Amino acid sequence: MKAIGYQTMGSLEQADFIEFTTDIPELGAHDLLVEVHGVSINPVDTKVRQRAEPQEQPKVLGYDASGIVKQVGLNVSRFAVGDEVYYAGDITRPGTNSEFHIVDERITGKKPSSLSMAEAAGIPLTSITAWELLFDSLGVTANENESILIIGGAGGVGSILIQLAKQLTNLTVIASASRQESTEWVKRMGADHIINHSKPIDREIEDLGIQPKYVAALTGTDEHFDAIVNLIKPRGSVAIIDNPEALNINSGKQKSIRFSWEFMFTRSMFETTDMDEQHKLLNQVSDMLDNGILRSTVTSNLGKLSPKTIVEAHRRQESGRVIGKNVLEGFFSNL
Repeated sequence: MKAIGYQTMGSLEQADFIEFTTDIPELGAHDLLVEVHGVSINPVDTKVRQRAEPQEQPKVLGYDASGIVKQVGLNVSRFAVGDEVYYAGDITRPGTNSEFHIVDERITGKKPSSLSMAEAAGIPLTSITAWELLFDSLGVTANENESILIIGGAGGVGSILIQLAKQLTNLTVIASASRQESTEWVKRMGADHIINHSKPIDREIEDLGIQPKYVAALTGTDEHFDAIVNLIKPRGSVAIIDNPEALNINSGKQKSIRFSWEFMFTRSMFETTDMDEQHKLLNQVSDMLDNGILRSTVTSNLGKLSPKTIVEAHRRQESGRVIGKNVLEGFFSNL
């Protein structure tokens, strides 16, 4: 099969993405062989490229995908050949920037019928991250009348997290943005209040007269952590997804702040007993999209999968100015 990978870890200029031919991986008992029709680029793609040296052949990135099931493993019960699926994959396995891809059915959902293949590929990773962050990491319950601050509301995770919080909980949603276009975007996503994270966020929150119980720190956690401790409600919860170089959480002791990470690959990496939760939530998100309860967060389709379009997608991701999600058509697209 055809695939696209990078040959040298490091900067985008060093990476040297190429198209090459490789074998289709062997199907496991719970696996689906998917003909890939759409992919998207996430921050994890650029981080892996910077840190993981390819071994015997170019390293294939790509975690989000949508496509059509072509074969199923011996113990597969949730899908059949011909089904349209979408998923965020497993970081320990080869990526989705290829003609075909192997994925465990327990982390796979039915593709939203209202979205194109490419648009559907922009949904899974951010939806899983936002859902798990909200309900598993922060421990939000549906009916509590509290507030959540989402730092970095215009990115892929923030865009869907705002919507999930508004649709599935009673939380008042405060989102941060710093530019006019990102401010307008988080408004469209449904945020109740917007603050500017280029200013001290604790002062911004003070001006609102709200003390959030929950903080989703999606970017710049180390930069904002002191302010987070200042602004959060006692016995509040903070969940982060970025990689701060150093974080002294001792300052949160007096407020008894609960601190947690969200990493959506944990369930697949360790094959946890509740892996199937990702299958379930992806199906719920799919239904919500098809019923008009959620809206797509995709803002740009960069064209058909190629070394050139992947490089452009990585360049945009590393700019720090991406609003929503960028997607690509797969090798089997109609473009």
